[in-house]
Amino acid sequence: MMEIYCSDSAATEALGQLLGSLAADGDVYCLTGGLGAGKTLLSRGIAAGLGADVAEVNSPTFAIMNVYGGRLEMRHFDLYRIKDADELYNTGFGEYCGGDGITVVEWGELFIDELPEEYLHITIEIAGAGRKVIFNPHGARYEKLCKEVEEHAGTGN
Repeated sequence: MMEIYCSDSAATEALGQLLGSLAADGDVYCLTGGLGAGKTLLSRGIAAGLGADVAEVNSPTFAIMNVYGGRLEMRHFDLYRIKDADELYNTGFGEYCGGDGITVVEWGELFIDELPEEYLHITIEIAGAGRKVIFNPHGARYEKLCKEVEEHAGTGN
C-alpha cells in the first residue's frame, strides 16, 4: 500500500496524468471514494496522460460508460447506479474490463467480485484542503506500477 497527498485539485489531476502516462494495455483502475472525493478529477488526469481530449471527460453516472481515445483507449465506468451483478453484466462490463486499452472504474468497490483478479485499487479521501490518495495493488503489474508512481511523484507531498 502507498499513500500520496495531493494538496489541491491540480495536484490530483497531475497524479492522474502520471498514471495515464504509465498505463499499459489491459490495466484496470478501481477508484473508491465518497461523493466529491475526486474520482472523476483523477480520471480526467488519467485521460490527459493518455492523450485524450480532457474536455470530453465527465462522470459517466447516467451513461454508465464513456470511451475516450488517446495512446490507449480508456473505458471509464461509473457503477454508482448499478443495482446488482445481473445489471452490471448487461452493461457489457465483463467484455470491456481488462481488455485492450485501460479500464477506469468509479465505485468499483460495489462490485469487487466482478473485477479481474489483478487491478489497482485507488482510494481517494478528502484530507484538509487536499486529498489523500491510497494505492493498493493487486498483482505484480500493479506493484511495479506503484513503484513507478512513487519514483515520479514521491510520497507525502
